[in-house]
Amino acid sequence: MPLSPGPFTGRTITSLAQDLREGRTTAVELAEQALEAIAERDPALGAFVTVDADGALAAARRADAELDTGTYRGPLHGVPVGVKDLFMVAGLPATMGSRHFAGYVADSDAESVTLLRRAGAVVVGKTTTHEFAYGPTGDRSANGPSRNPWDPERMSGGSSGGSAAAVAAGLVPLALGTDTGGSVRIPAALCGIAGFKPSYGAISAEGVFPLARSFDHVGVLAGDEQDCLLAYRCLASAQLREDPGPSRVAWLDPSELFDGDPRVVDAVRATAESRLARSGLDEVRLRAGLGEEFRETYTVIQSCEAVAVHAARMAQAPELFDPELLERLRTAAEVPGWRYVAAVAARSRLAEAAAALFERHDVLALPTVPITAPLLQHRETEVDGRTVAVRPALLAMTSLWNVLGLPALTVPAGTVDGLPVGLQLVCRPGRELRLFQAAGMA
Repeated sequence: MPLSPGPFTGRTITSLAQDLREGRTTAVELAEQALEAIAERDPALGAFVTVDADGALAAARRADAELDTGTYRGPLHGVPVGVKDLFMVAGLPATMGSRHFAGYVADSDAESVTLLRRAGAVVVGKTTTHEFAYGPTGDRSANGPSRNPWDPERMSGGSSGGSAAAVAAGLVPLALGTDTGGSVRIPAALCGIAGFKPSYGAISAEGVFPLARSFDHVGVLAGDEQDCLLAYRCLASAQLREDPGPSRVAWLDPSELFDGDPRVVDAVRATAESRLARSGLDEVRLRAGLGEEFRETYTVIQSCEAVAVHAARMAQAPELFDPELLERLRTAAEVPGWRYVAAVAARSRLAEAAAALFERHDVLALPTVPITAPLLQHRETEVDGRTVAVRPALLAMTSLWNVLGLPALTVPAGTVDGLPVGLQLVCRPGRELRLFQAAGMA
């Protein structure tokens, strides 16, 4: 059974900001609504690992005092926000979803959290992450799994599953996440909300615990793409490039990436045609074998960089890892150095191949995830009468864009069997506004 909607379900940041400016609500009232909703609903959801009621109410009172004196910091002023438990937030625990960091408290804010505060946002707490962000399922964490609000017996997706679940359940209107292979977009799609991963480095990752440094992106999750854009404007390290003129959109045939559920693909394609190009979409295809080359490059680089982060912990206290995560790290440690060097070199070839896809089109459209949310802890699922491995299925259509650091946005694209599916839009670096323009929101 789906969870009942929370207080921020269907309320946009724009409407909240207008209510605050015009005195119909206060930041304290919004913070109290978020805190009450978390207390009531989160035990069944597992979206939050730390709730900072005192800090949130203090920040909300400051936001209200500023509004009373005519100081308005922008659309996030007074808005409650959740922050993935991979980000440092001064004075709050930062567990990274692992027993390795039990009791650790951050002494300063991540740069993106500093920017949130500067924009007037009210941080209400830290959201659940798959342990060390090393998994797309969201159900392996020392803090317990984050659950899908549409069906709490199913995965939220990961690794930013707590952020997605918190927004989808209406506990907060906005949350921060990270995305190394799809960790913003996968849970956003499975939970029926919007998620945005900008160009590599467009939002600072300073103060965010790494998974694979050359793939790690900071991203945002919200109820719709307009709210993602509002948040991104507050967090971006450079001014967004205005891109006038209509966006040329093409459907990227997903069959070269994964043989997914045809009902999901059909639902997403129908949404793309309805939302982006009522007269029909151009279609492009990856050349034969390119999808496999992307997967190999992603897997090798991520494996080696993840082991570099965790090698000391693997040697000194392996028992503190979740067993599944430890097994993955030990497998990753077996990747020889020459394969890492070859994979890094392959990125240049892959960038050239991707550039060819954008020669006549500004935006590529494809499913975000080719299946619906699997059951918690299940590592295989049935797809069109076949048994498929869950992890490769979840990552199949998102991870290649991390290899190249391309901006990608997921938006809701209806449901299949009562579970959400997502439409993914991808563009060239620095052209982020094209994605929102294509979605009709910029």
